[in-house]
Amino acid sequence: MTLALVILFIFVLNIGFGYWRANTRKFSWQWILSIHIPVPIAIAARMLFLGWHWALVPVFVGVFAAGQFSGGRVRKIVSKR
Repeated sequence: MTLALVILFIFVLNIGFGYWRANTRKFSWQWILSIHIPVPIAIAARMLFLGWHWALVPVFVGVFAAGQFSGGRVRKIVSKR
């Protein structure tokens, strides 16, 4: 699997969890879980398909955060309708 596909997978995965996070009270158990459940999945995907490279860590942290943010934005857009 290429770098682009793993990045896309992590981004899409975090859209769902960001959507869930946007509807929870900040610092509640659901909020914490919505942020931390995808972490081992993202690490496993990276390790399984790409191996470990320190240079990729900032890229994956950014993609993770972008997916969470995007999911929260989707939740706000959908809830306005």
